[in-house]
Amino acid sequence: MMCSPTLSAEQQRELARNLTYFLSTYKHISDSFIIEFFSEDLWATLPTRWQQILCDLSPPQIADLLLDRLNVNRSYSCVWPLSLLAFRATAHALTFPRTPQGKRRHEVGMLKPEEFLENKSQSSLLGHIFRKHVKPKKQHEIRSLGTLVKQLCDLTDCNSVVDVGSGQGHLTRFLSFGLGLSVTGIEADPTLVSMASKYDGQLLWTLEKERQRKNGPPISRSGPSPCHVAGWVNPKASWKDFVKQIEAGQGPYVHPLCQESSSTEVVVCPVEEGQECPDFILTGLHACGDLSATLLRHFVSCPHVRGITSVACCYMKITTSENPNPPGLIAPPLSPLPTSEASHSEFGYPMSSWVQGLPGHQLSYKAREGACHAIEDYMHRLREESGLLRMHCYRATLETVIREAKPELRRPGVQAIKKAHLLPFTEYARLGLPRVGLPPDLPLDTCRVGAMLRQEGRVVVYFSLALLLAPVVETLVLLDRMLYLQEKGIKSQLVPLFDPAFSPRNLVLMALKQPTRDKETECTLP
Repeated sequence: MMCSPTLSAEQQRELARNLTYFLSTYKHISDSFIIEFFSEDLWATLPTRWQQILCDLSPPQIADLLLDRLNVNRSYSCVWPLSLLAFRATAHALTFPRTPQGKRRHEVGMLKPEEFLENKSQSSLLGHIFRKHVKPKKQHEIRSLGTLVKQLCDLTDCNSVVDVGSGQGHLTRFLSFGLGLSVTGIEADPTLVSMASKYDGQLLWTLEKERQRKNGPPISRSGPSPCHVAGWVNPKASWKDFVKQIEAGQGPYVHPLCQESSSTEVVVCPVEEGQECPDFILTGLHACGDLSATLLRHFVSCPHVRGITSVACCYMKITTSENPNPPGLIAPPLSPLPTSEASHSEFGYPMSSWVQGLPGHQLSYKAREGACHAIEDYMHRLREESGLLRMHCYRATLETVIREAKPELRRPGVQAIKKAHLLPFTEYARLGLPRVGLPPDLPLDTCRVGAMLRQEGRVVVYFSLALLLAPVVETLVLLDRMLYLQEKGIKSQLVPLFDPAFSPRNLVLMALKQPTRDKETECTLP
């Protein structure tokens, strides 16, 4: 099965224009906070006819009639207003497809991917040495993305990969030991870097034990051990500083095979001292916030980067001109690497000149945060009529109680309360109020609280309307990145690679600077 064809430059620009117009028209929904449903009277902001139609929908009906873009057999109990039908149809039409090619509708969103049918915690498509310490979701991701990265390496005659935001090294291990590539992983958290090296050693020791048990020849594996570099990728640094950062963490080092063994192995990293940096493929699996944008800029500017696969996440942490320091933005280390060139001041969104010039292109923090929600998982809850659905109503009711007691306290963080959906609201309030500095025995207006709790269905409907816009926002963010590459003369493709119910951020932005060996730029998906 082949990658879907890229939109033409004109089609990309037209889609961006339509997206910004649609989102700016309904920004009062995407920018709303569901916990303010009662305090800001959000239901009253909907058209009257919408209210009349939507108020009596059951949770399964909300999933089937509103959220499920693949449902072609909708059954209505009454006539819906054209404005509501157009809202739903436009949201679905403007959104990039999220279903992996070759997947049938019933295979997506119902069960775990087929590779977990025999064992729900172990992928049948991934070798056992790559499953240790790896959760099922990550197993699914590293197998699919690793195979795609290997194909890009083959297309460009590159054998080197730089994995940014490599964490505990699960993807780097699969790329190096499993697919024979020379891999450098960069991770800002030194603790995770140490764990990655430890897990490398455990993998090597497992291979050695298997060799000894079979009385076979010395260990034979696909590629060299990966290099793990502890470092923060500065979004304001030049590509030259980025390459220096990679090289600074490389060089021969000693890797213990295991804690119990006295034997060690000298692992030589891809770039030795005095050697020019080789060409490489850049990859980032769920690179957070501005990190994905930074990798795209390095891909464009650095002559050594031949291709990229970028899987983004945490859109709310992207910097914008309106909000250059969003909540949750990762602070730089106390002593960042010096930059050799004047640092740039670009933001994570928008990246393209085209989107920046469109009226209404701005995306609020709340809209970008909403784009991180998992619509497939919520549809599953709706169809099961899960008790978890009441949590938005509980929190919205508590927000009203908090504001009445302390008007200046708006949207305070209430830490998660274990199994809160199983508690009566009075107990939920007793546990939640002290977390915002209010007494647990604060008197409640039981009649008023009861009236709000009876509106749980309306809260679920309103949240679903906002959730319908989530993939539209994500589409605009990713399309802006495709337009940025197009403005730099680089074609790109956006591929739904993972099962969206299993891995919600499943869209991979893939690009090559130029094909080699007269090969086609299309690739076979795993």
